[in-house]
Amino acid sequence: MAKEETDDLDLGEEKSGKKKMIIIIAIAVVVLLGGGAAAYFLLFSGDESEEAVTEEVAAEEKAAAEDAEKGPLLYHDLKPVFVANLPGKPKLLQVGVNVRVRGDAMVEFLKHNDPMIRHHLLNLLSAKDGKSLKERSAKEALQKEMLDELNRIAEELDGPGDIEALFFTSFVMQ
Repeated sequence: MAKEETDDLDLGEEKSGKKKMIIIIAIAVVVLLGGGAAAYFLLFSGDESEEAVTEEVAAEEKAAAEDAEKGPLLYHDLKPVFVANLPGKPKLLQVGVNVRVRGDAMVEFLKHNDPMIRHHLLNLLSAKDGKSLKERSAKEALQKEMLDELNRIAEELDGPGDIEALFFTSFVMQ
């Protein structure tokens, strides 16, 4: 009888041992499948990202080459400062303007057409309301309008390029 009891106990241990072995094998299979999937994504998805990086580098090199063709980056001061009468109060606006262009040809274009440029910009400035120009958003809108007007003039007169940016170097209202 004692022998039968030990046999029963041994059988129970073998059954739980088999269950443990099946669980361990299942875990090992899942880990191997997960590792294989991770290796696949790491090895084969790298080609796409390398292609994307290569395309980005090529685009940057192309843009740099185009900028080099246009000429060096230059800042040109539109002197003297612009002084305009405003309707209402404040009554006077004084604005210093600097523009960013590419190449000496565009600077020469601006110098050669200075009277017409000043005329159009002064008309634009004198039409503004002084109270609204106290706000930053109105100043930024004026900056964009002036840049658009300069580029319109450059296009109309077949200028050698365009004005990339316009900056206020002084802005006084009285």
